[in-house]
Amino acid sequence: MDIAGSVWSFALVVALLTLTPGLDTALVLRTSLLAGRRAAWGVTLGIQLGTLTWGVLTAAGLSALLAASRLGYEILRWAGVAYLVWMGLRMLLAKAAPHEEPEQAVRFGAGFRRGLVTNLLNPKVGAFYVAMLPHFIPDGAPHAAMGLLLAGVHVAEGLMWSAALIGFASLVSGFLRTPAVRRFLDRLTGVVIVGFGIRLALTD
Repeated sequence: MDIAGSVWSFALVVALLTLTPGLDTALVLRTSLLAGRRAAWGVTLGIQLGTLTWGVLTAAGLSALLAASRLGYEILRWAGVAYLVWMGLRMLLAKAAPHEEPEQAVRFGAGFRRGLVTNLLNPKVGAFYVAMLPHFIPDGAPHAAMGLLLAGVHVAEGLMWSAALIGFASLVSGFLRTPAVRRFLDRLTGVVIVGFGIRLALTD
């Protein structure tokens, strides 16, 4: 398989992964609906920087060490579990004023940190890259450059999907930002995120 064929094949695989509803989609939608476009783009860029980081680490061989180290994987996994459950419970238990957004949800920087930390503490992202990326690097191609290129394809698709989510949220935000609907969305997202944390804890 040549470089062009590898890129197109990888693009198809990660497109299916990106479109599958998951933690990233829930975070971007929730933030966009409740805190607006600016905060949602912060979450989006944080997630994609984490994705790019995993791709570069895989190409450099560093995340392969994590895959080979049971202790390292377990530490990262339980850190991810703790973070997801903590974040989800905060959404479930928060008692914001009817017309007031929590400070951490409004700012671009806070959204960026949330997206980045969520991605980097998810060992399943690293496991995906360790398992999949080597198959799409042609013989003789420079691993670091090819890994960066493929991760860039994943990031580009993630940005396009997030842009679509944020655009959709902007169209319906007038109704969905009423206090009752906001609390429902916050609780629903909290349940989803806690569920991802529990699933991560139960997955070996």
